[in-house]
Amino acid sequence: MRTRAAVAVAAGKPLQIMEVNLDDPREGEVLVEIRATGICHTDEFTLSGADPEGIFPSILGHEGAGVVVKCGPGVRTLKPGDHVIPLYTPECRECPSCLSRKTNLCTAIRDTQGKGLMPDGTTRFCMLDGTPIYHYMGCSTFANHTVLPEIALAKVREDAPFDKICYIGCGVTTGVGAVLNTARVEPGATAAVFGLGGIGLNVIQGLKLAGADKIIGIDINDEKEAWGRRFGMTHFVNPTKIEGEIAPYIVNMTKTPFDRIGGVDYSFDCTGNVKVMRAALECTHRGWGQSIVIGVAPAGATIETRPFQLVTGRVWKGTAFGGARGRTDVPKIVDWYMDGKIEIDPMITHVLTLDEINKGFDLMHAGKSIRAVVVY
Repeated sequence: MRTRAAVAVAAGKPLQIMEVNLDDPREGEVLVEIRATGICHTDEFTLSGADPEGIFPSILGHEGAGVVVKCGPGVRTLKPGDHVIPLYTPECRECPSCLSRKTNLCTAIRDTQGKGLMPDGTTRFCMLDGTPIYHYMGCSTFANHTVLPEIALAKVREDAPFDKICYIGCGVTTGVGAVLNTARVEPGATAAVFGLGGIGLNVIQGLKLAGADKIIGIDINDEKEAWGRRFGMTHFVNPTKIEGEIAPYIVNMTKTPFDRIGGVDYSFDCTGNVKVMRAALECTHRGWGQSIVIGVAPAGATIETRPFQLVTGRVWKGTAFGGARGRTDVPKIVDWYMDGKIEIDPMITHVLTLDEINKGFDLMHAGKSIRAVVVY
């Protein structure tokens, strides 16, 4: 079949809107009509050429929602008409990682997924002249139709709006999940969130949901303060407007007559900046502080700190997709949204057509959007 897509033809180039060919789903695969997709910083990271796994030409996009059109042989858990959210972190429930219950990082299709291929080592997309087009993060939601493995789709309720729940495919789940699944923040905790973009705001509302007491937001853009407070932030710091380094500043903010050491119980880096990651660790409390790395750093970047920081009890953790098991947890998060436990609508600051998708990246670069969504 033919479908419309925004194709990344080369690194650093605008996406090109064109018709492409899409093959039918094969064994264990599902054809999905994408109804809406978010534009995420990770898409920009790959398009810029900084992603070591970036392959071109490809169809980017990993934050979508849509409807099952057709199922290939062997598909047991989905049927045409089901509403689904694509998962860049699948859940096969059979690999050693899934069975361990210690991680959400399913390994069933990791090798081919990282090469832009389907599990059988081929692509389903190609240009009209036959040139293969690679898949992206196993999703490729910058197309009106896409094919995914059954294990990379979460079935969700049918009354949830596509243009809102698509954000659960990455940003919402990553931020909220980092709090609830990775850090397991307890009521009354103190926390610092570095970077108040789409991920950071969802970390904040995850902290509010967990019952955190003091939630400190850190961003170099003063306009982010209002956004942070809207979702539960209690204190705001612009690092460019204080004297000295941000880590000791946060430590001093959290000292009390009963705790003269200071430091937050939990910190979250949502920037991808390795210097910020260090500050996020070093502002946590000695003895039990945890710092969660969410942001994706450039290829070859390294993080460092003095060993003393770790020897004295601080913990550095990383998280992918907020530690969520996609097929199990994503439907629950959709329910939380529909039940009013979390907010999404205010974060969808721009709604675009596929023809306007490059405008979404411009808005991101200019810092004018929290999340731009393309509606097909």
